[in-house]
Amino acid sequence: MIPRYLVDIDLDKVPHHKTDVVVIGAGIAGLFTAIKASETKKVLMITKKSLLDSNTRYSQGGIAAVISADDSPDYHLQDTLIAGAGLCSRESVDVLVHEGPAGVEDLIRMGTHFDRENGELALTQEGAHSQRRILHAQGDATGFEIIRALSEKAKQSPNIEIWDDHYVIDLITENEICYGALVQRADGQRIFVHGDATILCTGGAGQLFRYTTNPEVATGDGIAIAYRAGADIRDVEFIQFHPTALSYPGAPRFLISEAVRGEGAILRNINGERFMAQYHPQLELAPRYVVSKAIVSEMEKTNSTFVYIDITHESPDMIKHRFPTIYEFCLQYGLDLTTDWIPVAPAAHYMMGGVRTGLHGETNIERLYACGEVSSTGVHGANRLASNSLSEAIVFGRRIVEAVNELPPLAGKPSLHLPPVRNELLKQAIIEKRLKLQKLMVRYVGLTRNAQGLEKGVAELKRQLPLFEAKLTKKEELEFANLLTTALLVAEASLIREESRGGHYRDDFPEVDDDHWRKHVVFQYGKPRREERVSDD
Repeated sequence: MIPRYLVDIDLDKVPHHKTDVVVIGAGIAGLFTAIKASETKKVLMITKKSLLDSNTRYSQGGIAAVISADDSPDYHLQDTLIAGAGLCSRESVDVLVHEGPAGVEDLIRMGTHFDRENGELALTQEGAHSQRRILHAQGDATGFEIIRALSEKAKQSPNIEIWDDHYVIDLITENEICYGALVQRADGQRIFVHGDATILCTGGAGQLFRYTTNPEVATGDGIAIAYRAGADIRDVEFIQFHPTALSYPGAPRFLISEAVRGEGAILRNINGERFMAQYHPQLELAPRYVVSKAIVSEMEKTNSTFVYIDITHESPDMIKHRFPTIYEFCLQYGLDLTTDWIPVAPAAHYMMGGVRTGLHGETNIERLYACGEVSSTGVHGANRLASNSLSEAIVFGRRIVEAVNELPPLAGKPSLHLPPVRNELLKQAIIEKRLKLQKLMVRYVGLTRNAQGLEKGVAELKRQLPLFEAKLTKKEELEFANLLTTALLVAEASLIREESRGGHYRDDFPEVDDDHWRKHVVFQYGKPRREERVSDD
């Protein structure tokens, strides 16, 4: 049994810190939302490492928005709905495509320098987009440029206080109202942060898997703490595996951006054969889950652990100018993007589901909001369209701030006194537990799933539940508790959904089943799981 709180708490015995808005996490969602909120409110940003450590920092391709006169919100909406494989909320997507351009203007005002050509914003095309609508920065370092600009802006704001190296253990709730969070400092001291609104911007959960493009901090914390607090958790079976992560001995699973294929790169199996024509009419620019499955199929056919991405037919100058970060990174490992085929394989990249929200980022817990990858706004459905994630963060970040500005001050304080019941310390090293969990998730809950494997995976994960009876003190222990919670939610949702759709593929149910499964799987702590039909709005 997963407990409501990870640690024994007596709020009367810990220091209190009051602010208007608590933002948990950084990335584009946390930074952008904090900056917008700070125009009228006092904001506390809590990061478990630093402002610069997030998935956004590693985003290469760019941000999708309708900028070109040849493009339209209707085109963007249609592309998103098609990629989402029947599970998008049309209303949420409509908000995204119409409000995305204004969000980009906000980013520019906040100091982001997007690439330009002949004085105009440079636009590229990515997989499953029908138009060139991807803005980028420094060629292939879009995320880093956005984080650079927003971090500088946040640090300059007199209304933003930043706590780096602080870990949020749990949200504090009473009568389905969120009052803030219990936070652990680097030295182990705990403090109750009390806010009129709490916004989760904790990112994704790539560290559930052995091979991921995500940084070390992406451990599903937000999903786990929101679940324990009673928030609805939706669609977490849909994990996007990026088709083309570097797969080379000694190198991390570095992202080889979608934009490389957008600029003409082709995929070849280890025999040098181009293969995407066998799988989809859009070839290398098919939706990500299609490309990932095609790559795995070719790897199995050729008994290989990778395929190649080949852009050597393009000019060296173009490659170096458009993809300087990727070019330099590969060169560190003796791979030249201009002359070599680069070995790649799929890796866990993005979680489409998360904490369920409405159109203003609100959850079913009063005064608790979620923004960015941790949220489930309905924009991504079963499969996220490339470069929509950064757009989603700014569009819904703005909307959250609109909602928060309408809130009256939060009256009263919760009275939480949990008597000490946990005494025993953990015996097994957390690093071993974490590695075992990651390998289990790859094996049973990875790109290809079936009932037999999922049942075994759920059973093995449940064998770790005694962890919650131990006294958790270190950040790594608390983090693993969240990984385990999120892993169980993902595995159980994957077992429930007896079909294949988007980022969820069951080889024992290989077809889309709209009659039975055009619906969401929703978990809520302490209650039976729900299945909700998709609204056609």
